Amino acid sequence: MLKLENITKIFNQDDKVNQKIALNNVSFSMEEGEFVTVIGGNGSGKSTLMNIISGLYTPEEGKIFIDNIDVTKMKEHQRAKFLGRVFQDPLMGTAFDMSIEENMSLALRRGKTPTLKWGFNEQNRQLFINKLEDLNLGLEKRLTHKVGLLSGGQRQALTLIMATIKKPKLLLLDEHTAALDPKTAKIVLDLTLSLVKEFNITTLMITHNLRDAIKYGDRLIMLNEGRIILDIKGEEKKNLTITDLLKRFDESSLTNLDDRLLLS
Repeated sequence: MLKLENITKIFNQDDKVNQKIALNNVSFSMEEGEFVTVIGGNGSGKSTLMNIISGLYTPEEGKIFIDNIDVTKMKEHQRAKFLGRVFQDPLMGTAFDMSIEENMSLALRRGKTPTLKWGFNEQNRQLFINKLEDLNLGLEKRLTHKVGLLSGGQRQALTLIMATIKKPKLLLLDEHTAALDPKTAKIVLDLTLSLVKEFNITTLMITHNLRDAIKYGDRLIMLNEGRIILDIKGEEKKNLTITDLLKRFDESSLTNLDDRLLLS
């Protein structure tokens, strides 16, 4: 479903002093329905990887395929029809001044040709109600309320529903619980797992939390200095502990792990 071939991304390429190799010849692939968690310290390349896949950045070298389609040269808005994405910041991913129903209507039209006809109808409204009822947050009774009135956790849950309301080829979760309190983060993560399993969604989740990286997903990838230094799945991942994970890194790798990662 996703394939990266020899991806290299360099920032400040013409400035030898400030040049930064964010991704260094990275290659990996994901099968349909696979759920991969990605960890790494500050500057390891996690966010760059996500932005390369989404089309925000163009690699200096390499190719990107989504569902066997070469999307390397596609702009971000052109790739949107393939992708669902939830950001770290609850303020992103939704339109602040629009209602819940209006936001969900926009999500339902992802990938369609824009028209002057607004997409409200009773069938869609019932779909939205059904989706929101599963959250147990009472949002199905607040369809006309502006999204800006919701809490961070409510917005992230709504954004997750919006990102999956039309099954994407690939779901990108960019530390989507990092700004939430532990209780709300667990609710959103449990919802994530439920949606991914129910619809068999191919999912790539960046997290700073080692426990979440081990608990969720079928496969774990660790990035360091723009390279993949660990890629495990199956029984090896199921039996992994935080202690085991930390032991896999040498001292040079550990110096790049931030406090959030170590204290999670």
